[in-house]
Amino acid sequence: MLNFDEHRFLQNQKGAVARGAELRGVIREYLDRGADSLFFLGAGGAGILMWPAAELLARKSRLLTICDTPAELVALGSVHLSARSIVVVPSRSGDTAESLEALDYSKRAGATVIALTGTPGSQLAERADVTFMNQVGDDNSSESFYIQSLLIAFAVMDARGEFSGYEEVLEEFRRLPEVLLLAKQSFDPVAQEIAGTIATSGYQMIVGAGSTWPEAMYYGMCILEEMQWVRTRPVHAADFFHGPLELIEPGVSCLLLKGEDTSRPLVDRVEQFISKYGDAATVLDAASVGSGISDRVRSLVSPVLLATVLERVSAHLEVLRDHPLTTRRYYRQVAY
Repeated sequence: MLNFDEHRFLQNQKGAVARGAELRGVIREYLDRGADSLFFLGAGGAGILMWPAAELLARKSRLLTICDTPAELVALGSVHLSARSIVVVPSRSGDTAESLEALDYSKRAGATVIALTGTPGSQLAERADVTFMNQVGDDNSSESFYIQSLLIAFAVMDARGEFSGYEEVLEEFRRLPEVLLLAKQSFDPVAQEIAGTIATSGYQMIVGAGSTWPEAMYYGMCILEEMQWVRTRPVHAADFFHGPLELIEPGVSCLLLKGEDTSRPLVDRVEQFISKYGDAATVLDAASVGSGISDRVRSLVSPVLLATVLERVSAHLEVLRDHPLTTRRYYRQVAY
């Protein structure tokens, strides 16, 4: 496949899954000590990748869970951050300034900081109370962070008696890396077509809901805007009929991300509207990606499945637009 190392991908994702047992032990230990809140504090894309886990806990667990942007937490504070808080800080580089500021701020409050990073020896890795390191690159960090944060959510609910069948779910997660690789391979021709559509459009709308909304936001902001300089508007399907619908007309390119949770009808009605008033809707359905996963687990990993096939879109897009994903204008001129 174009610009892809299969062995490295499998090793990276197996590494993420392998953190499950350690994460379970650490989470249980701190909950047993009296932890009463969990904060996910990731800057930019790494923070967005925590959203599915945070949303799962917010809807299925009674443990107070807050997903905040590091810069805003440091600026505004939180009455809930205390010595009884567990703080999860994800950063691939481990040197993101805002993440390090959040780490210091959390430690001053007495919180326990768990780092998820892809770079050994980084500042984040060295300064956190507990570090989980899984060496990844930009092209495969999405799945790794999604997987690790979901494993944290499962560990929380398991420890609190809010999650049945933990071992069965974890066993399915162990098979996930191979499922993702096969999904990439089978999807690659479709990915090239989608990349062609995006490459020839001057504006892109990406719509998601529920578990697919984080991936819509992530792909729009971190890939199309940051890495490809494509004018993009991520739209939550629930907000589509409160403004964005007025932008729909023939020629407006829309990418709709469908998941397998109960939010799916929200994207369905957007699709119906665009099919009537527009002519450029591309539907990417998690239900058509991967095989051999139970319905229960599929509903949890829709963003992981979508991230893995959208990586193939990115690989083709950078070639079609003659714009490498590593090319930036301002990235190295700012300290965030």
